[in-house]
Amino acid sequence: MQHDQKPEQDEQGSKPVTTGDRNVRIAQDLRPTFAFQWHITDECDQRCKHCYLFSEDARMACKSMTWDDMLHVLDSCYDLCERMGRQPYFYITGGDPILHREFWRLAEELHARGAMWCIMGNPFHLTDEVCCRMRELGCRKYQLSLDGSNAATHDLFRKPGSFDDTLRAAACIKRSGMWLALMSTVSSMNAAELPDMIDLAARIEADVFAFGRYCPTTGQRLEEFHMEPLEYRALLVACQERIDALTDAGCKTTFQKKDHLWTLLDWEQGRFRIPEGAQCDKVYDGCHCGIAHMTVLPTGDVYACRRMESKIGNVHDESMYDLFMGQNMEAHREFSKFEKCSRCELAGWCRGCPAVAAGYTGNMYAPDPQCWKEVD
Repeated sequence: MQHDQKPEQDEQGSKPVTTGDRNVRIAQDLRPTFAFQWHITDECDQRCKHCYLFSEDARMACKSMTWDDMLHVLDSCYDLCERMGRQPYFYITGGDPILHREFWRLAEELHARGAMWCIMGNPFHLTDEVCCRMRELGCRKYQLSLDGSNAATHDLFRKPGSFDDTLRAAACIKRSGMWLALMSTVSSMNAAELPDMIDLAARIEADVFAFGRYCPTTGQRLEEFHMEPLEYRALLVACQERIDALTDAGCKTTFQKKDHLWTLLDWEQGRFRIPEGAQCDKVYDGCHCGIAHMTVLPTGDVYACRRMESKIGNVHDESMYDLFMGQNMEAHREFSKFEKCSRCELAGWCRGCPAVAAGYTGNMYAPDPQCWKEVD
C-alpha cells in the first residue's frame, strides 16, 4: 500500500505561528498540525516498570472516557485548531485504547471527520483483521513499545511474552499498510542494547524508530535508571554510528531524533548549524510543550505534558482553546526561566527535556540532568 507521505513528515517542517503573545516556529505537517495525545482509557494489560500511570499505585481504579465526553473533546479540539488555523492530529492512547468499549465507534467518528490519527498501544490484541480495519478507518500509524533487543530485557520491563508478541504484531501492522513505529524508553537498564534495537528496527522494516529518556517517578527509580551526561552522550554517538551505517546500506527506516539533546550532538558534529539571521529570543524547534501539543486524560484533565505533573485544567470546565491560551499553559512558554537553557545559544532549537528535569528535581526549569554542555 502506498502511503500519502513519508512518516517523518507527520510532524515536521516549520512555519511562524503566533501562540499567545509570542512568535514561535513549531514542527508541523505539510498542513500545519496541532498534536493531541488522547488517553481514552487507563485500562491496560501490562504494568510496565517505567509507566507513569501506575508508578504509585498498580491497583489504581482504571477510568475510561464516556462516548458523550469523547464527542465533546473532539469538538473542542477542532474548535481550537479552527481558531488557530491548524490541523488536528490525534494520538489515541491509554492504557491500551483498543480495550475501550467505544474504540471502534471513535475510530469511525475520526474517519468520518477526515481526521489525521494514529495509535500508541499494546501488541496483544492486534491481528491482520484488526489492523486492516484500523487502516480502512484512516489510522496512519501504530506505535509499539520496544524496550530491549531481546525477550529477556524487554519482558523485564513489561511482562513475559511481550517481546515475541510485539514482533508478531509488528508484522500485522506492516501487512495492513499502516506505518509501523517503534518507540523505546531508554535508561541505564537497557541503554547498552539501544544500538542493537536500532538494528532490530531496521531488520523488521519499521517505518519509524525513536526513543526517549525515562522520566523518574520515584527516588528509587531515579537511582535505578540514572545515566550520567557523558555516558548519555556516548550512547548517542554509538547510535549515530549505527544509524549512519544502516542509512548508507540503504535502510528505509526513519530514525527520528526525538530527544532534543540530539540537537546538541548534531551541533557539535557539524550536522546542525544555527541558521543565519536566527533571532536569539525566538523558539524554532525543541520541546513542543506549551507550543503545539496537549494531552487529554480519561477524566477530561488536560496536561501540557503527560510525562510530568503539568495539569492546566479540565476540558469539561474550559474549552481546549481557553486552556491552551490560559495562564496555566503560559507557564510552559516562559523560556527565559530555564535555568541553563536560557543562557545557551541552542535554546531556540533544543532546551533538553523539561519532563526529565522535573522528574529529577520537581522543577521543569532546572537543567536537563543528561545535558553535557557547559554554559557560562
